[in-house]
Amino acid sequence: MPQNNYPKLHNAMWPGLVGKGSPGAEPFIDLDTMLDLTAKAEVDGVRFDGVDLFLSAPHTPIDSDDNAIKELAAKLKKRKLVAGSVVAPVWGPTGGGSAMGSEEDRKKFVAQVRQACRIAAKLRELGVRPSGIVRIDSSASVGDWAKNPKANTKLIAATFREAAKVAKDHGERLAAEGEICWGGMHSWKHMLELLEAVGQPKVLGFQADMSHTLLYTLGENAPAHRIVPKKFHWEPGATHEALKKLTDALRPWTIDFHVAQNDGSVFGSGTHDHTGRHCLATDPKGKLNIIRDSAYWLRDGRGKVTKKMRHICWDGCMFPNETMMKQQTWNDILAAMIQVRENHGWSE
Repeated sequence: MPQNNYPKLHNAMWPGLVGKGSPGAEPFIDLDTMLDLTAKAEVDGVRFDGVDLFLSAPHTPIDSDDNAIKELAAKLKKRKLVAGSVVAPVWGPTGGGSAMGSEEDRKKFVAQVRQACRIAAKLRELGVRPSGIVRIDSSASVGDWAKNPKANTKLIAATFREAAKVAKDHGERLAAEGEICWGGMHSWKHMLELLEAVGQPKVLGFQADMSHTLLYTLGENAPAHRIVPKKFHWEPGATHEALKKLTDALRPWTIDFHVAQNDGSVFGSGTHDHTGRHCLATDPKGKLNIIRDSAYWLRDGRGKVTKKMRHICWDGCMFPNETMMKQQTWNDILAAMIQVRENHGWSE
């Protein structure tokens, strides 16, 4: 039997929504189905401990009232799962607005964060959310940001500070996701500049996703910030040096972590485009060694387990529905997560 019981192992619910439901895309997978697939996953008697949630319809509408939140808590308890981190739907199509947009856009952005913090705090009160953050991003395209980089980063930082005040009032923390499709966050240096501009590390930190941060090293969407050599063929030494440089810079800010796999390419589906391609845990084309490379985020520069993340989450956005509906998919993912915990976790 595994020896470590921390960090707890979570599965993301948003792969049932992201890149789906729009014209030409596959249909949504409902929350109950996603919860059931997660709860049924088992490897040598070990199961997922919880789920991270997307606070958007048709899963968990951002305007859910207390009764709806209680119903969600009951669904989790029934399946012996807890909630962890939650995604605030800060984008325009979901009722939010750009963090570097008009005054009205920025107000909508903060309003969505306020609603997300309310739901997150309520789940804590109901005893089904022992850990986790509220995730945000800039809700702005790289192209729009590039029209005036300094001014736009300054504006995003100002919006994030307003959101951080809201989070603090609710006893929550925010994490900005490192994903190459969001303006001002699309390279590791831009991300670091933004975090430093906000300047509230106790309230707003960084969410690392192994699939997305791998593309940071390649300079995808920001060639000037490429870390690996131009003539790069995934040599172990160069890969190690790139990941070490990346994580040494961003690890101090990291408060939420996604285990994931990537084949070194970008992918998009539905309305979500040009972002890191999430691969199956067993994908032979995957460029990451999931167990080994998790250490860059879960251990410090001297190799000591940081114990900063009380839970870690698997992210498999934009898998085909056929793949997601196979129970073996989630068993394989859980097996990889267990190995990450055994190698870089601890016991309490």
